[in-house]
Amino acid sequence: MDDERHPQHDKRYADLPPSVLPRTESLALTVDRVLPFWYDTICPQVLGGKDVIVVAHGNSLRAIVKYLTGMNEQEILAYNIPTACPLVFEFNEKMEAQKNYFLLDEKELKARMEAVANQAKVQK
Repeated sequence: MDDERHPQHDKRYADLPPSVLPRTESLALTVDRVLPFWYDTICPQVLGGKDVIVVAHGNSLRAIVKYLTGMNEQEILAYNIPTACPLVFEFNEKMEAQKNYFLLDEKELKARMEAVANQAKVQK
């Protein structure tokens, strides 16, 4: 909680005890936060015929992918979204995802996925 970005250092939360302030954001909270942006900003652009690029932190991307694919909690937590690898979604007129794919050849995608998976491993 020494990090200057922690909510306890924000004057808007000065009257709240530190114990009620969030220390992290769960995937469920992230979904709740990003879906309004999805509906209010991204969907109208796509429905208007525009190609939209979403660049975000991994958990925000995971929340969108979870929503679009209908993955359950275990599936999305195991889903590997490598950094800087475009993931394309194609939609029908109802904004239902019809298919999705990475814009990389299989060999490069596999290497990047392995790099992300290895980040979580404990180095000895």
